[in-house]
Amino acid sequence: MESNHRQTARVENTVRPAHQSDAPTTVAPADRTWGAFSSDPPWVLDREAIRWRGLVEGLRAQARTELPSLMRPPRVPPVARLIVVVFRLGVALGPWWWKRRRNTYATPEASRADLSLRMRRAIERLGSTYIKLAQIISSGEGLFPIELVEEFKRCRDQVPAEPFADVRSVVEADLGARIEDVFSSFTTEPIAAASIAQVHAAVLRSGEAVVVKVQRPQVGVLVRKDLKVMAWLAPFLVGRIKIAALANPPALVELFAETIVEELDFRLEASNMLDIASILSDLKQDGYVIPRPHPNLVTRRIIVMERLEGFKFDDVAGMKDAGIDTEAVIRTGMVAFMEGALLYGVFHGDLHGGNLFVMRDGRTALLDFGIVGRLSGNRRLAFLRLMLSATTNDVKGQMTALRDLGALPMDTDLDAVIKDLRLDQPTVDPTTLSGEELVKEVQRVVKAMLGYGARMPKELMLYVKNMVFLDGAIARLAPDLDLLGEIAQISMLFAQRHGERLGRELGIDHTQVEINLDSVKAGLGVSNDTDRMTYRDLQKRRELIQKRMRDHVGR
Repeated sequence: MESNHRQTARVENTVRPAHQSDAPTTVAPADRTWGAFSSDPPWVLDREAIRWRGLVEGLRAQARTELPSLMRPPRVPPVARLIVVVFRLGVALGPWWWKRRRNTYATPEASRADLSLRMRRAIERLGSTYIKLAQIISSGEGLFPIELVEEFKRCRDQVPAEPFADVRSVVEADLGARIEDVFSSFTTEPIAAASIAQVHAAVLRSGEAVVVKVQRPQVGVLVRKDLKVMAWLAPFLVGRIKIAALANPPALVELFAETIVEELDFRLEASNMLDIASILSDLKQDGYVIPRPHPNLVTRRIIVMERLEGFKFDDVAGMKDAGIDTEAVIRTGMVAFMEGALLYGVFHGDLHGGNLFVMRDGRTALLDFGIVGRLSGNRRLAFLRLMLSATTNDVKGQMTALRDLGALPMDTDLDAVIKDLRLDQPTVDPTTLSGEELVKEVQRVVKAMLGYGARMPKELMLYVKNMVFLDGAIARLAPDLDLLGEIAQISMLFAQRHGERLGRELGIDHTQVEINLDSVKAGLGVSNDTDRMTYRDLQKRRELIQKRMRDHVGR
């Protein structure tokens, strides 16, 4: 009990609540000079006085050191865990397979809906690792069946919660104090529960409203066992399952291990929050707000952070009633996301509807920084060349950049890739193709990419996943936004703001760069003379293409 009192005193004496400051309320908090934080803080951060910050580099190095052993296929997998995984998936998929063979389902949509429900329930029982996979799939609107995406969205923040007794045990063990000695109130029911952790609302004894992110007990042990199972299974799936072949199972396990291992130490996540806040501030991106982590109350399994409130990202009606310009929200998101990646090589790596909300003043609050994309110097420049080549219709430049990012082996014959993928030929509008032609074209492209040893680097995977999320966000918040016009406008904005710097880094004359969106149009499957494309237009095209492919496959 004596040590508990010492802990409480230390917390209350080292953090001075912002509302107790003698400074006038009109003066911006000092930490807003370097971080994209709220204007009315519960505390003001001093970067040099944050207790856990000095440990971060060592913790990152430790996580990187552990990765090879997690990704290496073991001779013998964790047998007990493997049996549990196979059993859970078998129980889920067996009845669906039987009903499908007996033609019990009235429609293909009903079959997919039942399968998606069964998969989600099985994944929730399997725990954190598989829930994280479901979260990744839930961001794939347009890539995965809509029934699966909608069902897996529940895995973002509606996963069954841990008993409060277990939550209390983790909090008190990590803080070295009773909950009552640190918090004047602490809700027993979480406000959100996801794969790695759940979040509770609380109030510190010094009066600040906070949220407390608490890691699920034993999640670290379970994740490492699951990674061993996946690493053991992955080589057996190569070439046996079409979609698995496209994904390259061993590489997918490697990517997944890289993203999830760092999530297991919340001190790394809290440091990511500070990094992103600093970058957004440097970019003068006032449209985003990062919650302040507590300078003392962050441990391996606990983050105490500032409580922010706002509209869920799909609450379009609520935002419009509040007078929020939803198109501006999307525009700010696209610009800030690209600026962070291109200029700093750092970006939030797990955007989805459960990780952000829109505040009443129209700014977007970003949450959950367990996964952050970090591009090293050379890879950042390769990524920058990829984006530049896409907006200048330089196909060879795009392929070179993809190779330098690690998506293709360094000795790849890029001219041969361009020829095999027919990137040097006029774009064929996919809506003019039959279902059989569409399926054959997809199979041809996949076969060619596999033949060249193509893979998806972690940072590129995270970026693409975020772009898929933004795609879905546009559908909800700004369906009439002219996509081609916005891309052209953002490209011009980049040229005006950062052209000189980017030109210097790439060794080119930025004043001679001309925007040419033919590559972008080709990616959308439209002809070069297309001047305008709203999301509604794009979605109609996608639905037609998907229907033709489904009808052909279902014959």
